[in-house]
Amino acid sequence: MALRFLLDGAVIEIADPDPTGTVLDHLRGPLRRTGTKEGCGEGDCGACTVLVGELDGERVAWRAVNACIQFLPMLHGKALMTVESLSAGGALNPLQACMAANGSSQCGFCTPGFVMSLHGRAIGALGSELALADGIAGNLCRCTGYGPILEAGETVARLAQDDASTAAALQGLAGDALASGAFQGRQWFAPRSSDQLTAVLARYPEARIVAGATDVGLWVTKGLRDLDTLVFIGDVADLKAIEETPEGVRIGAGVRYAEAHGALARLHPDLGELVRRIGGLQVRSSATVCGNIANGSPIGDGPPALIALGAELTLRSAEGRRAMPLEAYFLDYGKQNRRPGEFVESVFVPRPGANTKVHISKLSRRFDSDISAVMGAFALTVHGGTITAARVAFGGMAATPRRAAGCEAALTGQLFSESTIAMAAEALRGDFSPLSDVRGTSAYRIEAAAGLLWRLWHREQGAAVSVLDVEA
Repeated sequence: MALRFLLDGAVIEIADPDPTGTVLDHLRGPLRRTGTKEGCGEGDCGACTVLVGELDGERVAWRAVNACIQFLPMLHGKALMTVESLSAGGALNPLQACMAANGSSQCGFCTPGFVMSLHGRAIGALGSELALADGIAGNLCRCTGYGPILEAGETVARLAQDDASTAAALQGLAGDALASGAFQGRQWFAPRSSDQLTAVLARYPEARIVAGATDVGLWVTKGLRDLDTLVFIGDVADLKAIEETPEGVRIGAGVRYAEAHGALARLHPDLGELVRRIGGLQVRSSATVCGNIANGSPIGDGPPALIALGAELTLRSAEGRRAMPLEAYFLDYGKQNRRPGEFVESVFVPRPGANTKVHISKLSRRFDSDISAVMGAFALTVHGGTITAARVAFGGMAATPRRAAGCEAALTGQLFSESTIAMAAEALRGDFSPLSDVRGTSAYRIEAAAGLLWRLWHREQGAAVSVLDVEA
């Protein structure tokens, strides 16, 4: 079937799209929209930022994404906005004019991406409530011209946009039927409901499930991998729910990190701070909470924090549903407890109790938009000065996100005291034998992990140990 999306009000049809062809390549190739630049090809620099819009009730919800790792079928039934869209009438829009006048553009290569991120913020796109610097943290300027760029974002902070015609055009553009296509022996499916998804996976149990493509996209752009059958789940409506209750938060498999940010921050501020540092806004506007779990990466930021909080995973297949503690999903490097034809449906994160001390820390070589060297999460339940339960989980320390059994044993049943923390930090050294790589040596990771436990102690004594504490 033909892939259909809107570009500046016109319906664009692609008869037989390559399922792993990128939006960036199609823009710069057949559509000749060369304002969108390729910088890194891995969703890191933001030079290729575009806005994607989809219906949310009667309005159009826009979000900034990296076109270099967005696959073409992910545009089906949506609207696309590029830097050329802003000056379609031949005149610069207010934001472009401001950036041209105040020297925001030096070499100019990153400028279109910054313009699109700032324009998205100005029209209320996903994540526009963030501080300005956070909103453009996923855009890199090699000329270090951030001052004028920030000034432009502050000067043109809001722009009116009439999306009525776009919303009308999006009605029925994709429909409720299962979308699918084939290209050179490879095929793709885009279900609209979890029932359709279940049926597709029953027929193609080894298909690659793609939510935001922030990981799988790199398999193609950097790993040059051929993927035979892909199932895109970004349009499965019943997987997009966030349910907040007094007991906790349930997050569906289609919920993006930027959409879950508020609910997770309300569970605990450290979770909100963690999400703020998971990639740039373009990554968080595509990547899903459950996708970060499902791909089983040993350095994914979300899983250690959710494991420490006692999260439970629900998986679904044609045979039904099954639930498991989140830590039971990770079996070994590249191996997860997911059967053929099964998909992650949701994750439930319990709300920490009043007596639970939570501390979540991410260590990375660069503060923003970087992969963790060590990710540590602690949840200690303390009654009457005694630690009655301890959950300690780490990423970057083993082949999977994993709990620190020795550290937990050293904490449980002991007084919450400096001497107990010292004993548990020593026990922690025996829990892992991490690898050395470009992000840190094994020795560094061991010392850093113990240091994160000490961070919890010092914070509980009133010391500022993170940006979050200083701002508070």
